[in-house]
Amino acid sequence: MNHIARQFAILLGEGLKPLGIAPAQFPILLELWQKDGLSQQELVERADLKQATIANTLARMERDGLITREPNPDDARSRLIMLTEQARALQQQSTEIAKAINQTALSDLSADEKKLFLEMAAKIVARQQEMIAGAK
Repeated sequence: MNHIARQFAILLGEGLKPLGIAPAQFPILLELWQKDGLSQQELVERADLKQATIANTLARMERDGLITREPNPDDARSRLIMLTEQARALQQQSTEIAKAINQTALSDLSADEKKLFLEMAAKIVARQQEMIAGAK
């Protein structure tokens, strides 16, 4: 599974490079495309990344014009991460790239094999989430 994830990351990086999106930025963008205006801590929890990783990636995204940081009206100590128009404009194309990578990777499997693989992967992910929750 590690090998699959590494290869996906390589392919995703190559696919997103022309759009100016780094692979580390993609999970953050996915979360913000679902719900714009999250705090940095919410992104840590939702993207399941370390605080330092998020902080460094957000700094790069801000520098690249993908996000802005706005004051949080509910908490003066935190800032809300907001997508720019530039980032919003990249959503459809970048998610299509990721979907195409997955579709191509699964293209040699029959419909039944794909279904079984995705069901088994979902069970593994659910179990790992339980393990992580139990470790906290």
